[in-house]
Amino acid sequence: MIKNLTGGPGVIVNGGNITVQYVTTNPNNPMQGMIRLNGSDFQVFDGMGWQPLATGYPSVSLDGETQDLLQWARTQRQLDLNRRTLVANNPALQKAYDAVQRAEANFDILSRFVEHDLDAELRELAP
Repeated sequence: MIKNLTGGPGVIVNGGNITVQYVTTNPNNPMQGMIRLNGSDFQVFDGMGWQPLATGYPSVSLDGETQDLLQWARTQRQLDLNRRTLVANNPALQKAYDAVQRAEANFDILSRFVEHDLDAELRELAP
């Protein structure tokens, strides 16, 4: 039985309610198999007495690659914010920034042509 679930970086885990019909509200007259919450522990009635249920404390986190990608995105965001701040505070950098933006736009356009040509060549080579 899961007793506590903890999130890792970038993951939020919220609690929930237990609404099981076999959870007793009358621990004085239990039937075998009934479950109760005693303090913060779950217990099951085995026909003779209340026994603690094994509980675990699992955690949820992101794998290494996902964490690396998030860190990369954070770094890129910070670099972009720094660049924009520099440009806003130093008008002389605006022309250089505009040139970088144009170069990136040209690169994107040219790369689409290259990809399109490559796709066409591959289609011609396919049997």
